[in-house]
Amino acid sequence: MSRTQTIEKDYVIRVHAEPDALGAQAWDQLLAEQSAPTPFLRHAYLAALHSSGSAVPATGWAPQFVTLETGGTLQAAAALYLKSHSYGEYVFDWAWADAYRRHGLRYYPKLLGAVPFTPVPGTRLLARSPAWRQCLVEAIGRVAREGRLSSAHVLFIADDDRVAFEQAGWMIRHSVQFHWTQDAARPVADFTELLARMQRDKRKKIQQERRRVADQGVHFTVHAGTAIDEPLWDFFYSCYTLTYAAHHSTPYLTREFFAAMAATMPQHWVMFVARRGEAPIAASLIAVDPERRAAWGRYWGCTESVSCLHFEACYYQPLAWCLAQGYLRFEGGAQGEHKMARGLLPVATSSAHWLRDERFAAAVADFLAGEGAGIGQYVDELRERSPFKDGAGSA
Repeated sequence: MSRTQTIEKDYVIRVHAEPDALGAQAWDQLLAEQSAPTPFLRHAYLAALHSSGSAVPATGWAPQFVTLETGGTLQAAAALYLKSHSYGEYVFDWAWADAYRRHGLRYYPKLLGAVPFTPVPGTRLLARSPAWRQCLVEAIGRVAREGRLSSAHVLFIADDDRVAFEQAGWMIRHSVQFHWTQDAARPVADFTELLARMQRDKRKKIQQERRRVADQGVHFTVHAGTAIDEPLWDFFYSCYTLTYAAHHSTPYLTREFFAAMAATMPQHWVMFVARRGEAPIAASLIAVDPERRAAWGRYWGCTESVSCLHFEACYYQPLAWCLAQGYLRFEGGAQGEHKMARGLLPVATSSAHWLRDERFAAAVADFLAGEGAGIGQYVDELRERSPFKDGAGSA
């Protein structure tokens, strides 16, 4: 389904209610031209979220994908959703929604530009040029205004996206994640060398944690791409659901989503399986981009409690694998200062926000100004506590 509006004689805006209404090849080609593409914005990934029932209107994610075209050629595009809640976003606006509610105003539905359940920074505005990117920002604002929506939010944006939103007068919000990045000046050869570059107390702690896991008779097998067979996917999904159950929550992603990933994007996944003997007891899953040599920690779970197993499965095993494979970046996901002691350093991330009500927009702008100053100071303070000798290591 799509609706078409001509706002200029030069191009046409379309709003699509499902990913399958888009041309997969044209979408992926446009994504590949961007400064910070990730596998999570590939058409197959977004389509799987929809077809599996993970990100659909029934779960509060109604696709409103926007495209800009000239003569049938895709010039710009963005994955947008009408959201009836703020779950699965990782940039928290609950306080904003509550303020609207207390003033008798409706905050939901809102317009959201994001990859559902995926706090990974990267390009959100797919555009052939800065001019087309600016047109796309204007189109997103038009969709929000004409829908009389309270607000529009685009999360975990790339730097060129941020520039376009700032030029359009959107508010920018900053947060912090923890990433490991290969030292370009003095590349780290392997995990042993990574430890050698760390301060003695941090190195000793990691060695102790790894020893605890090994002393409990646990070892790991690593499975990449098509080597992740259906029984492994089944075991992983069972672990994934147990993690949510431990927090009295419901999994965002269905088993069908991972089946689609195995079928359409196998090259983008690596699984680490913890075993005692031959029996699997835990699994962690990372996403990878072999071309750009980047990796992202995504999901994990276990069937029994083992001291320090989470750190081994989610940080040490993936980091060792990334180093062995010549990868340049490993992103540990949203939040968590504890990741610093494991070699991941703080990185600022950005999101863009527009609110239709001028009174609330002014209040949020004041809030973000104070929050942004605090985030900058926070990152500086964290970097002063680098786990690496003389501040060396990942950047």
